[in-house]
Amino acid sequence: MIKSNKPNKQSVIIAAVTASFLMLVFGLGYRVLAARLAAPVNTTPISPEALAQLPLQIGDWIGQEVLLDEAIVRATDTDAHVNRRYSRHGGLGSVALYIASGVKARDLMPHRPEVCYTGAGWTLTERDSMELPLSNGMKLPCNVLQFSRGSLGSSKVMVLDYYIVDGQYCHDVSLLRSKAWRGSGTVDYVAQVQIVTSVATTQTADSAKKIITDFAIESAQSIADLFEGAVKSQTHDKVSFDAKNAYEGTESG
Repeated sequence: MIKSNKPNKQSVIIAAVTASFLMLVFGLGYRVLAARLAAPVNTTPISPEALAQLPLQIGDWIGQEVLLDEAIVRATDTDAHVNRRYSRHGGLGSVALYIASGVKARDLMPHRPEVCYTGAGWTLTERDSMELPLSNGMKLPCNVLQFSRGSLGSSKVMVLDYYIVDGQYCHDVSLLRSKAWRGSGTVDYVAQVQIVTSVATTQTADSAKKIITDFAIESAQSIADLFEGAVKSQTHDKVSFDAKNAYEGTESG
């Protein structure tokens, strides 16, 4: 008895049509998302002078400015940044703090530790997502990543990374993407925060993680307040400027 292979052919055709449809949908979706992320912005970027107002003393931590190479600044596509080293009293820990600020989601999204560190020759060896409890009752969602390089991974660093998007904490770029899908690739501000510490050969990963999470918890409110204050100041200045122009226009008329 010869069996017909028509049902099998029909299944293959249906599967092929379905796959083509999904590829078309995802392709269109990607182009729409890319176009929205690349849309022109009307928001005034937060100035470097505003970010410089971040306190040099945060709790028991004392900060020191660290000059960032101009080529690196250009490569990050940011409007303003903070690059400092904070050390705790008594030498109980030292971290590097990097904060990048911008208004275009497209420019901030590619510069993530897992991309930039691996591109610089580091190997990602561990990744952990967590929520840190803050003193105001909020949670700070973040990622903690460990990288190594050199002979037998002799050099190790640990990086804590999170975003603030219009006052809302986010552990990755998903909030930026969701804003783009809703039709707005631009925001009032995006802040990417990276806290880095070296893992000494005599140090455990847990002790290094405690150093960066301690600093993240103690600094989160100061960083959030910095951006909220800058946005309010810019809004006030814009309202005053518009009011002045409107008044002068009425007078000249």
